[in-house]
Amino acid sequence: MYLPKFLVVFFTVRQQQIVSERGPIMILGMTTFTFAHVVLSLIGIFSGFVVVFGLFASKRFDGWTAIFLTSTALTSVTGFFFPFHKLLPSHVLGILSLIALAIAIPARYAFHLAGAWRRTYVITTVIAFYFNFFVLVVQLFQKVPALKALAPTQSEPPFVIAQVASLALFIVFGVVAAIRFHSERALAA
Repeated sequence: MYLPKFLVVFFTVRQQQIVSERGPIMILGMTTFTFAHVVLSLIGIFSGFVVVFGLFASKRFDGWTAIFLTSTALTSVTGFFFPFHKLLPSHVLGILSLIALAIAIPARYAFHLAGAWRRTYVITTVIAFYFNFFVLVVQLFQKVPALKALAPTQSEPPFVIAQVASLALFIVFGVVAAIRFHSERALAA
């Protein structure tokens, strides 16, 4: 896919502004920006599990939902500030996640889960959560030496099995949440 030149220039310049002249500040071997991106992602994943299990119990968990939606959106947005020269699969997932969130957030806060917006919210929330989790699995196979040894190119069976199992799990999450979450009975927590 082609990325317009002005976007490449903007994101490259923005990344250069983030790094100081003496070199980037490192936290656990990551730049401050990368560390913040990873923390946002992990917050999104943890809170995503809380939100989905709340949906199973027909509970809204308003605070956890706000944390999940915000951290997941910020994870996707900050992903575009890493330097790049072409559109990558991570960017496509970020765009798809932001589209899902652009539907989930109004379904939850503007349309108050009324009618079809309830199921729309559940499905788009689980989709955004899945995309974040998908990237976690990719990162684990890139960064954890034992996993990288099992699937160095991420096309080997262990990686494929992990991603297919994740997809199956999130399909189950979506189906169960869509069946069990009823906004008229949902309790704020």
